[in-house]
Amino acid sequence: MGTNLAHDSQDDPVERCRHVDPTTQREEDGRGEPRAAADRSTLTLHVNGTERTLTLDHRTTVLDTLRLHLGLTGAKKGCDHGQCGACTVLVDGRRANSCLLLAVAQDGARITTIEGLADGDRLHPLQEAFLERDALQCGYCTPGQICSAVGVLGEAADGFPSHATGHTAPVTVPAPLDAAEIRERMSGNLCRCGAYPRIVEAIGDVAP
Repeated sequence: MGTNLAHDSQDDPVERCRHVDPTTQREEDGRGEPRAAADRSTLTLHVNGTERTLTLDHRTTVLDTLRLHLGLTGAKKGCDHGQCGACTVLVDGRRANSCLLLAVAQDGARITTIEGLADGDRLHPLQEAFLERDALQCGYCTPGQICSAVGVLGEAADGFPSHATGHTAPVTVPAPLDAAEIRERMSGNLCRCGAYPRIVEAIGDVAP
């Protein structure tokens, strides 16, 4: 008599115990482990110097990962289309709109948010400059402005030109950051309160 090799999931106690955890919306097996699914992947992000391993839906953005899964709410959801800059973070040292990045595509990346800029109780120089210059009003866009400014300083130090950079300027030396350069390089970060003059001054205070 032949043996039926077909597996009946109803005979597997682990299969019978699969359920969706209502607090995390994760599908778990009977052992409490996340269930592998075609639309989810496990990835590791290095966020503000801490390694974080998560299992996420493939559609989850870096912004939603930070805010909803890691509790880092400094990066803001403004337009959710990459047009306002409120969600700006640093990814491997370069500024990026986190609302446009899928988390699964950033596996292994090093991400720095506004929460990770300070050194303990000591603020980042740009954070101090924004306070000194009163370069904010409501503050909603400020985390993105500051993270973007950190990126601007790094790009200029590496000699990256902007649209405002003179055509004859060398690209192998740090780019000088005058007010025109700062305005151009920060043009992707909107401030609905109109604090632009003070923002430019704050960045200029820190620029070499």
